[in-house]
Amino acid sequence: MDGAKPELHFVFMNYDPEYERLRSNKTKRGAHELDLYLSRKHDEVLAKNLRPGTYRKTLSLVIVDGFAVEITDDQVFGLVQANVLRSAEEVRIVEKNQELA
Repeated sequence: MDGAKPELHFVFMNYDPEYERLRSNKTKRGAHELDLYLSRKHDEVLAKNLRPGTYRKTLSLVIVDGFAVEITDDQVFGLVQANVLRSAEEVRIVEKNQELA
């Protein structure tokens, strides 16, 4: 990410019946399958919408089908990336992390 200070954004996904199906399987294997499915799904959304090297996914959230991603805080480029994610078909909402002082 080219030396610019990254800012953390949370991305929450639209309804996904496959996510709901996998989440209903409460076995250890079911949990593993859900983790793999979400990680791959979230990686694909990022790869499809953002340029390589301009972001870093920090985690996938299983309980809400979402993920955290660091993107540059460049005043123009960072806003463009967040807006690109907001306009993605699979994405419900993108929120910049608000740190409390």
